[in-house]
Amino acid sequence: MTSKLPVTVLTGFLGSGKTTLLNRILTENHGLRIAVIENEFGEVGIDHELVINADEEIFEMNNGCICCTVRGDLIRIIGSLMKRRDQFDHILIETTGLADPGPVIQTFFVDDEMKDKLALNAIIALVDARHIGLHLDSSEEAVKQIAFADSILLNKTDLATPAELDALEARVKAINGVAKLQRCQNANVPIASVLDIGGFNLDRSIGIDPRFLDPEYPFEWGGIFDAPAGTLTLEASKKPDPSMTTVIIPVSGTDDESLALAREVAMRAFSPDAIGAPSGHTISADGIPYDLILRAGSMNWTCEIVEPGPLAIFTQHYPEELGLLFLTESSELQPLIAASYKPDHSHDETVTSVGIEADGECDARKLDAWLSKLLRERGTDIYRMKGVFAIKGNPNRFIFQGVHMLLDPTDGGPWGYKPRRSSLVFIGRDLDRDELNQSFRKCLA
Repeated sequence: MTSKLPVTVLTGFLGSGKTTLLNRILTENHGLRIAVIENEFGEVGIDHELVINADEEIFEMNNGCICCTVRGDLIRIIGSLMKRRDQFDHILIETTGLADPGPVIQTFFVDDEMKDKLALNAIIALVDARHIGLHLDSSEEAVKQIAFADSILLNKTDLATPAELDALEARVKAINGVAKLQRCQNANVPIASVLDIGGFNLDRSIGIDPRFLDPEYPFEWGGIFDAPAGTLTLEASKKPDPSMTTVIIPVSGTDDESLALAREVAMRAFSPDAIGAPSGHTISADGIPYDLILRAGSMNWTCEIVEPGPLAIFTQHYPEELGLLFLTESSELQPLIAASYKPDHSHDETVTSVGIEADGECDARKLDAWLSKLLRERGTDIYRMKGVFAIKGNPNRFIFQGVHMLLDPTDGGPWGYKPRRSSLVFIGRDLDRDELNQSFRKCLA
């Protein structure tokens, strides 16, 4: 059987560098024959004049945005290309900078012929590091371009300071914590990172970033210590930020379950109302969040431990970033168990990503009812969905990918010796992480 023809969608707000990347793809020696479909917004086509001469065939759609009025043209042009399937190895679609990429992706769900013959490789979003901040608060399209992406290229990094880049990257990840993010100048990235992604393959996404389904927490590190009675001192020697929130929680054990329980307590405890604690301040081990005020040079905070036993400590940054030591009156304490967490220091975005993982199997009827109800009630707010399910009584993996209210289920082949578990991710507007987790877990058999 002939393999499906891969399709890559290139998106990004006006001036993000899409044409620069397109020119690189068309001129590099990657050995692929590429058909390019361009979109113009306006009566006069210009973009084709900006694309330098290449052997690839370029099609242009004028007088309308690819995301709405000319989607029929997209199906027609791709249908024409498929009659010459042996002449192309890849199709690249460049959308206008004003386009919502959602309907473009939906095209590959609703047209049966396209589903049978084409494989959506990835949605690539370019982000202008210098100017995108001006648009994220005012342009829904700019936010959606990031939200729908499988790969995000933070471009024009030479026009922003390191601090600006860090802040922008945190904001972008708050919108889409699933996509792989690369920083670049002049869209200079390995071509394979654009044309060979397999973005709708959840297993491959996990391979790129094993933590991509992890929930986001307001801290980066947590550990459990066996603390003796007496004075526990937190001593730091570095200043990555003006301050750092930390919380100390008594726990009953020193195993993974104890750390997980403490993590949920810490997540609720972390707050912008944390108590300010300059160096020399005494803090307590009762779950109260403290905002440790950092300065240059040596710093320390003391905590009086009345009863010896295990304590969980969660910090907004990794201990090594601060040169942070945990000292008793006689020695340095090392954590008996520790974990790092995906941080989310930005909480003001309405578009976010939510990942869910669960061991065991799903009940097929419950899962179908849950997905149907979810899409019916929240489909317009859910931009992207990806998932792999273990279904009771089915030896194969059940894979779905979705855009808004359209869902495309496929057979993922046998589980084999892999543990039967479900992994899914949502990207969308005003998502309720707790409600999605709780409602999905009712689908478990």
